Amino acid sequence: MSPITAPVPLAELPGRPCPIAAALEVVGERWALLVVRELSFGNTRFTDIVRGTGAPRDRIAARLRTLEEVGVIGRRQYQDAPARFEYVLTDAGRDLLPVLDTLLAWGLEHAVAPDDPERRKHATVTRRTETP
Repeated sequence: MSPITAPVPLAELPGRPCPIAAALEVVGERWALLVVRELSFGNTRFTDIVRGTGAPRDRIAARLRTLEEVGVIGRRQYQDAPARFEYVLTDAGRDLLPVLDTLLAWGLEHAVAPDDPERRKHATVTRRTETP
């Protein structure tokens, strides 16, 4: 799946074009939503995002670039030499948090074993109020 960098006409999408298909072009790759999850938890620095997702560094770097290009996240410099950045959710990114809450609820109901001792740790995705 190649992510889009701007809204596209539905007619340009393959298969049955609809807003769901358009949304999945932007955030349908696994690491994209996990990056949004990590940012919602307050993990704004690259190494913390990598650690929290468990993804390879190159995948997270690519996903951060794409999410920034499409306006889901913003980037702020926090150090000059060398230049280092932290990432924050934009309004569009924060609008994904209810989607993550729904995926969390579905996962608890249908994808996690009922006797898994870790399941009690997960109640909701924290809504952050920061903007880039």
